[in-house]
Amino acid sequence: MQISFSPPDISEAEIEGVVEVLKSGWITTGPKTKRLEEEIAALCGAGRAVCLSSATAALETTLRILGVGPGDEVVTSAYTYTASASVINHVGARIVLADTDPDSFHLSAGRIEPLLNERTKAVIPVDIGGVFCDYPALMETVKAKAGLFRPAGRLQEALGRIAVIADAAHAFGSTAGGVPAGGFADFTCFSFHAVKCPTTAEGGAVVWKTLPGIDDGEIYRAYMLHSLHGQTRDALAKLAPGVWEYDIEFCGRKCNMTDIAAAIGLGQLRRLPALIARRRQIVELYDAALLGRGLVSLPHGRGGMESNGHLYLARLPGKNEEQRNRVIADMAQAGIGVNVHFKPLPLMTAYKKLGFAIADFPNAYNQYRNEISLPLHTLLTDEQVAYTARTLLALYERPESGGGTGAGR
Repeated sequence: MQISFSPPDISEAEIEGVVEVLKSGWITTGPKTKRLEEEIAALCGAGRAVCLSSATAALETTLRILGVGPGDEVVTSAYTYTASASVINHVGARIVLADTDPDSFHLSAGRIEPLLNERTKAVIPVDIGGVFCDYPALMETVKAKAGLFRPAGRLQEALGRIAVIADAAHAFGSTAGGVPAGGFADFTCFSFHAVKCPTTAEGGAVVWKTLPGIDDGEIYRAYMLHSLHGQTRDALAKLAPGVWEYDIEFCGRKCNMTDIAAAIGLGQLRRLPALIARRRQIVELYDAALLGRGLVSLPHGRGGMESNGHLYLARLPGKNEEQRNRVIADMAQAGIGVNVHFKPLPLMTAYKKLGFAIADFPNAYNQYRNEISLPLHTLLTDEQVAYTARTLLALYERPESGGGTGAGR
């Protein structure tokens, strides 16, 4: 049996949508992208949404329109993919990493509070596997530090405190207490990469809460300018009869979404409720098979949380990093693709060069050292889920692996 870790689930609906775009004569940013933005905004309960080429582009562009740059600091988690932090470096600000709480994959208010100061302009919490951070606590923490905030620019003045920019790359379609992803942070950035649900092959989006005294249209225009070289008129607008002239307001970047990608996304949104429902079923199957046998996992349904089931992060109590890696190799031998989410940033060369050391982030390291992400996608059968769980348990419980004691969690 061969089980892939996370292949895309593409149906005829997405294929037909792409063919329609290809035949239309308009394949770059255009009507499909604008329609996808409208549907994303509606699903997130937001006034507007912007589609871009990636969640990374969404995060970086958000920092830029907020005026974050040299001399500023931005706090994010040590337990994340590099995109959460590299964007801070891209805009010239200083990366400040926070450890997780013990036995947690998430950034917490208690961990970020001592790191906030007069230079802090934003916090980037990271939703893991479809499960939100504790946004109410994070928002209360930054509001309590409003007296330290030194705004620079109109948007920062309107906000009046440190911005909370959610890295919700894993969380589109998740809800908590009935509130959807996009309804908690000041700005929320999503990924529609090939392994995500929904996917646009490559792509991302951002939604935001309306700022006092700032029209959403002004913020939307800022994103458009930053995503297209600072150009005042996009290709679709330039097609209007007799209209060609445009200005370049500043030297921006190029990170727009195409209509080809948006067509995939529109097809995925039609299927999203069923896709998420199946992912949640798989989470329940894994939980039933694994959690009574000594393993622990990221809880997807605690405290009113209804996760989209993006990832199944399991931990192998009693295992160290070497033993966990041996389990991964043996799972591959059994035909099962697995992964690790995440290798903490202070273990990476780029972040070591910036002065970070894993010894300063013991909780993040303890989460990583025995974490293993299992296949979780809508092409899985119940039989494949059972085989994956059965194989993992056999490897975890074998005496030579030293597992099952519960020590070293």
